[in-house]
Amino acid sequence: MATKKFRCKVCGYVHEGDKAPEKCPVCQAPASEFEEITEGGAPAKKGMDRNSNAYTIIYSAVMVILVAVGLAVTSQSLRPFQKANEDNDKRLQILRSINVTVTANEAEAKYNELITDAFLINENGEKVGDASDAFAGEKEGFPVFVATTPEGTKYIMALHGSGLWGALWGYISVNDDKNTVFGADFSHAGETPGLGAEIATPGFSAKFKGKKLFQDGEFKSIAVVKPGKSAEGQDYVDGISGGTITSQGVSRMLFDSLNSYVKFLTSQN
Repeated sequence: MATKKFRCKVCGYVHEGDKAPEKCPVCQAPASEFEEITEGGAPAKKGMDRNSNAYTIIYSAVMVILVAVGLAVTSQSLRPFQKANEDNDKRLQILRSINVTVTANEAEAKYNELITDAFLINENGEKVGDASDAFAGEKEGFPVFVATTPEGTKYIMALHGSGLWGALWGYISVNDDKNTVFGADFSHAGETPGLGAEIATPGFSAKFKGKKLFQDGEFKSIAVVKPGKSAEGQDYVDGISGGTITSQGVSRMLFDSLNSYVKFLTSQN
């Protein structure tokens, strides 16, 4: 005895049986065009065909949304930890620019001990921000960090430039004469390991100690030249062998960045 009824969605023919016919005897529509009729006369509810393209697209879209939401929530929850690590790395770089090397766990305490003042200046050497502005680096201006060390007061300035593959940055400190370099530290986004990346090594940054930014009262910066070459009228250091473009990037970075500090460096404050 027939237990189910199936209606052809094309012509309306009703078939009684355990399953839909292979073809509609009236319009020849295939079995896929039949729908089961329930007791109330309405077609039986049918779930989405998991083998259909529509199911694949919808499933993929839902999964992409869920993954995106999960990543966004994870990123947001980790942001405070990322910011803390970024701040600590900045402290380590600033300390290295005054020739102080400590572990990450010691960075904050040592920074608070040696950095006794910080502020933001404009190109006229005028203060336009406080210590928090100088450290955050989010307000327009040029940060200055003042360190009190056993060797005397040091002024630390921020550097920004570009190398062969990406951004370059660092810090350079001068003695209280605001001319003689006391220390420097450089970093990069993606210079070539063993070549341009060598600017981040202590051996390279140590070359800058004792160099002067001004010659006969005129700002000259410090040139980075090919080994064996020189720079007339200004102090210079040997660049990285095989890292010519990165070395040139450091040279430009020093001139462009420090040029913004000239008024501050030549002031009596």
